Amino acid sequence: MLPAARPRRPARRLLAAAATVPLLIGVLGACGYGSKAPKSTKPVAAKGPKTDGLGSVRIGYFGNVTHATPMVDRQKGFVQKELGGTQVKPYIFNAGPSEIEALNSGTIDIGWIGPSPAINGYVQSHGKNLKIIGGSSSGGVSLVVNPKKIKSLKDLKGKRIATPQLGNTQDVALLNYLHEKGYQVDPDTGKGEVGVLRQDNKEIPNTFRQGGVDGAWVPEPTASKLVAEGGRTLLDEKQVWKDGKFVITNMIVSQKFLKEHPKAVEAVLRGSVKTNDWIKGHPGEAAQAVNASLADPKVSGTRLPDKVLNSAFRNVEVTDDPLASTLKDEAQHAVTSGLLKKPDLHGIYDLRLLNKVLKGEGRPPVGAAGLGAQ
Repeated sequence: MLPAARPRRPARRLLAAAATVPLLIGVLGACGYGSKAPKSTKPVAAKGPKTDGLGSVRIGYFGNVTHATPMVDRQKGFVQKELGGTQVKPYIFNAGPSEIEALNSGTIDIGWIGPSPAINGYVQSHGKNLKIIGGSSSGGVSLVVNPKKIKSLKDLKGKRIATPQLGNTQDVALLNYLHEKGYQVDPDTGKGEVGVLRQDNKEIPNTFRQGGVDGAWVPEPTASKLVAEGGRTLLDEKQVWKDGKFVITNMIVSQKFLKEHPKAVEAVLRGSVKTNDWIKGHPGEAAQAVNASLADPKVSGTRLPDKVLNSAFRNVEVTDDPLASTLKDEAQHAVTSGLLKKPDLHGIYDLRLLNKVLKGEGRPPVGAAGLGAQ
């Protein structure tokens, strides 16, 4: 049985519609997997002179593995050390549209977020509310299916596949993939030759277990959770991208904050680069740092089983490069899928501070694929 129809809305408004209700959850979890665990380590204290004279920098991200950089930094404190006496104030979100709403309203200053919400936030504000200032992670998304119902990609017709949210990054990826394979699916209702059910990441495993969906196109750790419960990875999204790389998490900043406090933004970027370097050099410890952050009651209060954690962490690659060319492709996928009118993304990137940081580390600059600030 395919998803029930909902009232039709203009396709170009779909991505914006999800952003109308802020879901800021500084004390609620984003994952909810695993057993109860001890609290995370004590946050690194703010010490020394304040950066740009700021008392704090408010930073948003999700409590999941594709946001490994801020989740690890929550334990290691590289960003806090770079900010000195300016306190990091973390805000945890369930989904990208709510984080964009918080950025627009001035509730947060900087955030880690997926490409589709970043694209939508930029387009809906006519290029006035945010800039992408760096990368964070690539990969970590899979199509996991019930192997008794779906044995190959040819078996998708008539089946129901879950994604985390209407118009989110995985929803766009699935709709684009189905379009390329010739399946007819209404992007609004999710009805068609393949049914698309939009459901929160934390709810999808239970729906999958009960047979409410036949598969799911989801990020980590939801994908590994489904595999641990008997699902099979039918397609790793890396397989459909050149060199197996595609942006799954960016760093964004309020344009107002960037203009008024460039030293603070640069400090956060330095901390992010150092965190990514540490993750690459200490993958096992980094995975446990993510779990410690998940154990924090302000994130989820639970940690992932080691089997799920290790699988999820292996599937995500941290990167400072925002992989701008893949964001251009993802924007086109949203257009192809009927979720977005052709967007003007010129100026969405401002990588000058990131490249300054990379130069200081003796590393080459990264590019904006023609979409950088002038």
